[in-house]
Amino acid sequence: MALEDAKTQVDTAFTRTAHRGYSFENAFGGATSFLRRSYTKDLTGVDLAITGVPFDQAVSHRSGTRFGPRAIREASSLMPYDPPPGWGTDPLEDLNIIDYGDVAFDYANVPEFPETLTNHIRTILKAGAGTVVLGGDHYITWPILKAYAEKFGPVGVIHFDAHSDLWPDDNPARIDHGTMLYKAVKAGAVDPKRSVQIGIRTTTEDYLGVNVITAREAHEWGVARVVATVKDIVGDRPTYLTFDIDALDPAFAPGTGTPVWGGLASWQVAAMLRDLAGINLVGGDVVEVSPPYDTTGATAIAGAHVAYELICLYHWARTQR
Repeated sequence: MALEDAKTQVDTAFTRTAHRGYSFENAFGGATSFLRRSYTKDLTGVDLAITGVPFDQAVSHRSGTRFGPRAIREASSLMPYDPPPGWGTDPLEDLNIIDYGDVAFDYANVPEFPETLTNHIRTILKAGAGTVVLGGDHYITWPILKAYAEKFGPVGVIHFDAHSDLWPDDNPARIDHGTMLYKAVKAGAVDPKRSVQIGIRTTTEDYLGVNVITAREAHEWGVARVVATVKDIVGDRPTYLTFDIDALDPAFAPGTGTPVWGGLASWQVAAMLRDLAGINLVGGDVVEVSPPYDTTGATAIAGAHVAYELICLYHWARTQR
């Protein structure tokens, strides 16, 4: 059936007639929506909206993550043919998942960007759907969390990263990808006691009560202990997962703005995300994919896999818990 469909399917991002099911068009052709889902702004009956935020004006070193959403979508064209391995569930068949496209914003008016993004996410949440966001630099998670906290109250956060993003910054007008979590915690959008960072390997003086599993600890503990610790911290309440691609070691994800050695391996991340099944995931993002610094496309491929795992976690939370 897949071979026969490949002969006739093309541009299923626009031509598919339902939000559910696989796509079998050639990976190297067609319109590259995420997992070949329908490109649409119609949120009627949608369970989960994939949306891009091509913003990188908050980076402290190498820019380029504005091209991340496009690259992740292209990389995902390798993946919409089969159920996700190891899950035993089938989100592409069970959920109405769309590609909502990118947020529209004035690149030259950076001060108005945060509220523009929050409104973008508010629109999706108000329609009853969740979001998986493709970044973009890590600042974007703060405006997203603001919208989620308005709906769910202070959320727990699972934060994969090399950096804590807890640089002190009490200027609400300042936009910096290193202050994302600081502002979210200080604003009360995030419950630090129910939040945990994984893969940290840079120095932070004050974690504001957020739990931390360093990269070295993750290596030494093993996947099972890390996952058990994370589940104990976040509990059963609404949880958001944000994944900075630099949580991975640069050997696995060189295409990022602030690479740090000693990071997680791709197999570790794959196992951790899979074994987090059962958390009450309400949304997530993958950020800091910077294609200009990786001519192989490996970083975008990793980002696409992370985003698919977020879909699986979201699906699991609604069908298996």
